[in-house]
Amino acid sequence: MKTSSLKDTICAISTPVGEAGIGIVRLSGKKALRIADEIFMSKNGEKPSQLPGYTVHYGHIAKNPKSKIRNPKPEIIDEVLLTIMRSPKSYTKEDVIEINAHGGITCMRKILDLVVSKGGRLAEPGEFTKRAFLNGRIDLSQAEAVLDVITARTEASLRAARRQLGGELSGLIKKITDAILEIQANVEASLDFPDEELQTFEYATIEVKLAEIIVELEQLLDGYQNGRVLREGITTVICGKANVGKSTLMNRFLKQKRVIVTPIPGTTRDAIEEIVNVRGIPLKIVDTAGIMHAEDEPSKQGVRRSKKYMESADLILLVLDSSDELTKEDIDIIDAVKDKKIVVIINKTDLPERLQIDEVKERLRNKKIVRISAKKDKSLNRLYDAIYNMIWSGAIDSSHQPVLTNVRHAAAIEKALQHLESAKLAIADNIGMELIAVDLKDARNELGLITGENFTGDLLNRIFSQFCIGK
Repeated sequence: MKTSSLKDTICAISTPVGEAGIGIVRLSGKKALRIADEIFMSKNGEKPSQLPGYTVHYGHIAKNPKSKIRNPKPEIIDEVLLTIMRSPKSYTKEDVIEINAHGGITCMRKILDLVVSKGGRLAEPGEFTKRAFLNGRIDLSQAEAVLDVITARTEASLRAARRQLGGELSGLIKKITDAILEIQANVEASLDFPDEELQTFEYATIEVKLAEIIVELEQLLDGYQNGRVLREGITTVICGKANVGKSTLMNRFLKQKRVIVTPIPGTTRDAIEEIVNVRGIPLKIVDTAGIMHAEDEPSKQGVRRSKKYMESADLILLVLDSSDELTKEDIDIIDAVKDKKIVVIINKTDLPERLQIDEVKERLRNKKIVRISAKKDKSLNRLYDAIYNMIWSGAIDSSHQPVLTNVRHAAAIEKALQHLESAKLAIADNIGMELIAVDLKDARNELGLITGENFTGDLLNRIFSQFCIGK
């Protein structure tokens, strides 16, 4: 993203491009009201610049709304509702206009082109939210939460994003940085006025307070793995030999016949990926080709890809056939995945059992085993419970601690902890206050990167380039 002037008035289509009942063109900046005056025809002739904020007005967007004698009929583009949000009480803290028109591609494009012709500039990805941050309406962690709200795949991930957008993480980080600043101020006062009778902290007091801050940051960091699950999902691979019911199980997860199912082994020749919601957890679920002795090249490639997916998976759903004895192919797969996080699925329980369950338990000790019939849709709730408990046993929902979901935030906290541990070590070794002061300052700077108290142009470009154009 280029570094653009806040003086520009930006515009963009803020709804998905395509055929829809409604489409929105958004403007933000000093010229937003003037541009609206030049393109909007209200029913009673009022200009948007004369109207109060937080009001909606019916009218038309036209190329020449002020035309009179030479061109008595304005060239109307669409019938619209125009929303006015005046600075500073708007998303960007600037004057904002939203034009709610019919959502066709041609209609949206003509309105946007008209806005640009009147002095608007096409917004860059995430520039509306970037302005909200730069203008002080939200901090950087809240700005990132906007994207998380948009991309949330489950209720749990949406809930975590909304908590961050509401400022829970920002509030905790500010509380911690204020505590560090208090220690830093006393340390620096001791350095600046060594002979004065100032109320300064003793080494032991500093050590106790640092330990409290370190524990608080460690607790926040401990929740990152669960937070990452909510934000990014869990890569979950369904694996097993050919014809054990992997594709049927995949269709059950999706609640539709997405994958072709036949009694012929090897029907699935390549991996099929989809996102599914299991008990509020987004699973990036992969149905792999059956592991078998392949004769033709497409089947061989499918088997190779299956093995690669198995190696990189966060969670393995190992499917075994209850109606068949354990085979060499089963055993080879078990040996390949036994050290991973696994739920063992004994499928086809609607058929007479021939599988040696005791041998399975012996080879996969302490692994969760669930018996189901994917074809008959039996006992799938037990499987969903097993997956849920495998991942976190409800820790997210019961936690009152802000959920850390962003890798950037986790990295900043890790670096802050390193500086705080260094300061604590310096105290233990009775090293001078100068080094302690430097470590405390560095720790605050790292935490400041989370909220945007400290930021660089490159950091902002990297964050907001992930946004869509209209947000």
